[in-house]
Amino acid sequence: MKIINLLTVFAFLLSLTACGNKQNTNNNDAAIPTTFSRTKETQNLLSNLSKIPTHGFMFGHQDDPLYGVTWEGESDRSDVKSIVGDYPAVMGFEIGRIELGGDKSLDNIDFNTMRKEIVKQYNRGGMITISWHMDNPITGGDSWDVETKGVVTSVLPKGENHEKFISWLQVGADFFSSLVTEDGVKVPILLRPWHEHTGSWFWWGQDNCTTEEYKELWIFTYNYFQEQGVNNLLYAYSPDSHGPGDIYMERYPGDEYVDLLGLDIYHRDNEDGIETYQNKLNTILTFLTEEGEKRNKPIAVSETGLETITIANWWTEVLYPAIEKYPISYVLLWRNAHDIPNHYYGPYPGQKSEEDFVKFYNNPKTLFLNDIPNLYN
Repeated sequence: MKIINLLTVFAFLLSLTACGNKQNTNNNDAAIPTTFSRTKETQNLLSNLSKIPTHGFMFGHQDDPLYGVTWEGESDRSDVKSIVGDYPAVMGFEIGRIELGGDKSLDNIDFNTMRKEIVKQYNRGGMITISWHMDNPITGGDSWDVETKGVVTSVLPKGENHEKFISWLQVGADFFSSLVTEDGVKVPILLRPWHEHTGSWFWWGQDNCTTEEYKELWIFTYNYFQEQGVNNLLYAYSPDSHGPGDIYMERYPGDEYVDLLGLDIYHRDNEDGIETYQNKLNTILTFLTEEGEKRNKPIAVSETGLETITIANWWTEVLYPAIEKYPISYVLLWRNAHDIPNHYYGPYPGQKSEEDFVKFYNNPKTLFLNDIPNLYN
């Protein structure tokens, strides 16, 4: 564990177990239908996500224990851990292609391996978030296949692909329900369904379905999992960085179907300078802070990063100043691919931002695995 004032840690432990915190008034419970019952651990995670920002924000990394820039499938390895000696507090996983019934994801990860790593992260006391880039059910192409319109229409009730869509959701439901520890505890998951819909690069995106169709897609997905008894899911709403206000909320399905307000935003240095990226974060996170308080929901930067981390002090001089003043629960960096050259967003030993990342890690407000108590108690 990094050196943190022991009194601060003690206060942190107390805050995560105490009752009566203003942010934990359980307005979310009132919005959940009375027939819905989440596991105790899942509800505790939601409660604790609202308390985390009083102490800092959790650091997350996509696919962190599965592979890194120069390796794949080595037990208990992590590019982040190789630098700072600690795992990310949050790990993201991708289940795209699970709907096809195969053994491996679109990133060529065996689902049994993924399941084991998810349980490991839970047993460590860390958090898990899952994205699902579902294939195009009309064309058989991937999520980015948007040439054929009307895909969302086709999967909704009365659509020609509705039964196929239900069968795909069922495969996902079975996977989520299979995430169980040796003690029989279902692992809580923060699911990010139909994300980045304010852009149009996915078949469920802005130009590829109507506002009402998108809402119906989200609500149908939520209700289907509920009906199948999938009681270990929280739901994150995570548009792309196309602006706050009406753009962010236009396709919002409703408070009763969302647990966390997220934001997917990347620093594309070939398009955005440092100031542009930071200004976008400031604008949208200011809006999310207000919405989160109004709706009693935690907020997060659900995806971000600078591909190949071309700026040596990006962690402490670009990312941290743009997010530290907002009450985000976590920030998640995208993956470090082992099979795509120069496709990495987290640090690894020898990378030019390594030294700066250590400074970022040593900041008391950046919370890694050993800086947090168990989130499920």
